[in-house]
Amino acid sequence: MKRSFLPKLAPSILAADFSCLGKQVQAVEMKGADRIHIDVMDGHFVPNLSMGEPVIRSLRPVTKLPLEVHLMISNPDVIMEEFAAAGADSFIVHYEGNNNLHRTIQKAKQLEKKIGVAINPATSACVLDAILSEIDLVLVMTVNPGYGNQHFLPFTLEKIKKISQMIAERHLNCEIEVDGGINSISAPLALDAGATVLVAGTSVFKSPQGIAAAMQTLLES
Repeated sequence: MKRSFLPKLAPSILAADFSCLGKQVQAVEMKGADRIHIDVMDGHFVPNLSMGEPVIRSLRPVTKLPLEVHLMISNPDVIMEEFAAAGADSFIVHYEGNNNLHRTIQKAKQLEKKIGVAINPATSACVLDAILSEIDLVLVMTVNPGYGNQHFLPFTLEKIKKISQMIAERHLNCEIEVDGGINSISAPLALDAGATVLVAGTSVFKSPQGIAAAMQTLLES
């Protein structure tokens, strides 16, 4: 399939070197990143702990890029206001484990932030049916959430195609983002299936080529 658009890149700082995080964020901004993807994990919803509000606050002055906060936590409603005040521009919350997804979506809108919904590899695209028109983005997890540097799961491609079809049929302005195992091999597959935004962590920040060359490789792929 020939694509008529340039993909948007959302480097995930989960894989970045935190001893020089600001400089690495500025490096991906210079090479054409569309947004910065920030993974927040609570050790309950996913088996890992990661960054919180202080990281968002520290990054806000060093980049003009939108800060996209992926909330892999059990109760996202309770911290959204705090994260919004710290400088978050958008939130992604999970369908799984959310007690009242529509209320969470409305909370983000009240804060005047963009809102996306993520679904795990084993979750069907059908769960998005009722809320697709209410959100700005769908994030398809192409690995099981919780850790970086995992291998892309090919069976998720059919789900990306299904969601792309749902969006097209309803004439919605909704992005499809993919997260997990994205590199120069898996990126074209995801884009051909209908993805428009690529989250990439390890392949950008831990590439032996360096950040600039890694970004260029993804774009060229």
